[in-house]
Amino acid sequence: MISRLHSAAFYGIEGLPVEVEVDVAHRGFAGTAVVGLPDAAVKESIERVRSALANSGYQFPRYKTVINLAPADLRKEGPIYDLPMAVGILLANGEVESDLTGDYLIAGELALDGRVRPIKGALSAAMLARRQGYRGIILPADNSPEAGVVEGVDVIPVSCLAEAVGFLAGQLPLDPVCIDLEAVFAASSRYDCDFSDVRGQEHVKRALTISAAGAHNMLLIGPPGSGKTMLAKRLPTILPPLSLNESLETTRIHSVAGELRAGTSLLATRPVRTPHHSASTPALVGGGSVPQAGEVSLAHHGVLFLDEFPEFTRNALEALRQPMEDATVTIARAHTTVTFPASFMLVAAMNPCPCGYFTDPRKPCKCTAPQIDKYLARISGPLIDRIDIHVEVPAVPFSELRSDRDGTPSAALREQVVAARRVQRERYGHDSTMLNGRMGPRQLRKFCKLDDAGELMLRQAMTELGLSARAHDKVLRVARTIADMSGAENIAADHLAEAIHYRRLDRQL
Repeated sequence: MISRLHSAAFYGIEGLPVEVEVDVAHRGFAGTAVVGLPDAAVKESIERVRSALANSGYQFPRYKTVINLAPADLRKEGPIYDLPMAVGILLANGEVESDLTGDYLIAGELALDGRVRPIKGALSAAMLARRQGYRGIILPADNSPEAGVVEGVDVIPVSCLAEAVGFLAGQLPLDPVCIDLEAVFAASSRYDCDFSDVRGQEHVKRALTISAAGAHNMLLIGPPGSGKTMLAKRLPTILPPLSLNESLETTRIHSVAGELRAGTSLLATRPVRTPHHSASTPALVGGGSVPQAGEVSLAHHGVLFLDEFPEFTRNALEALRQPMEDATVTIARAHTTVTFPASFMLVAAMNPCPCGYFTDPRKPCKCTAPQIDKYLARISGPLIDRIDIHVEVPAVPFSELRSDRDGTPSAALREQVVAARRVQRERYGHDSTMLNGRMGPRQLRKFCKLDDAGELMLRQAMTELGLSARAHDKVLRVARTIADMSGAENIAADHLAEAIHYRRLDRQL
């Protein structure tokens, strides 16, 4: 007897339909085979399913059992198929009857005692169920808040194998999970930190506000303890709130990567990823024999903060260049090519020299000139060109450090960012995702026109600082954002001067 159920596989962050077929021969010798290009975790699932069935009061077939995961040319990974395989065995063995198996997509990992454990990719699986026209999806209870945000699909939470069987047999009615998206956003869209915690560094806050307003990448350079990490981690607090579509896309990436905590419905705040400088290239941009999302994708719609920037390997840093330009990262393997979204803001922090005190007036620098040059040379010129804003972060004076006066709060800075982005939405009305930091050559020529004084100033900067063509475009993009923040229709000389100031480190690097 053959039973058929529906489950899912994942290609990047997209869910793909998988049919789970189970054939119990009711003759011949005992034995179980799993076919359909399963990985080791899927092959091992038979022993989990066997124990889960026995401990839940069901019988495992005594005859030849073949489980096929179709399509056979799509690699199947992980324990997501435990639950549909167990239910399929019961149906094929005649222990359970159900008319609902064609209406639901089923996914879940089984414990040996029959409990259903959470899985990766529940949100993508629920979106697949809606796209394929299924009535609903049967998932582990811990994944139900995550999948419940998908409208038009009944999300049935189960905590054990017996509940799933009872529901499909029509013996145990289970209510679908309903999620109030507005309540989720209201409860979760709060940050635990604020720029008011930062004493001093107002010029750095100004640069960070410009960066947030136009989605510009940024490099912070300063001695240890000057507040670079503290400032960078507060950047998301001044970015506009996540929209529902942005939140769903970001949550999908974290869900498939297994980074979403159990019981979480949506990521309502912008992610901040802070990989250690020992991170490998695949960890940073994604990779593996079966491509998985890296840190650049986990920072989608958020901030990727790279502390100790020159300490990252050269290969890892150079791999950032393509996703910084394209907002996607493409991972090619012999049998597949996967594209992950990677629209992030890069904030990097570094010391000005190996000892860190080259620009600190309070402590003498012990580095020689060749040591400093070698340290700075770890970051290539093409990568520096792709970072719009370079700003020095000096040590905080004692008087400001001990001041009782709070720094500028995030709410005040966010108002400037939101106002500037509103101007950009009106300018690029045909493309709601376009921001100044992503302008192409045509937009630059159209929206970044300079007067005679501006042309002269930019020519001098190009000559004195040795700016490349890409750096020239970066200056114009930053100047356009500064003009938007001041409410100016055209770029003035003072806007351009401030933008050029943020490229002055080109001369040192």
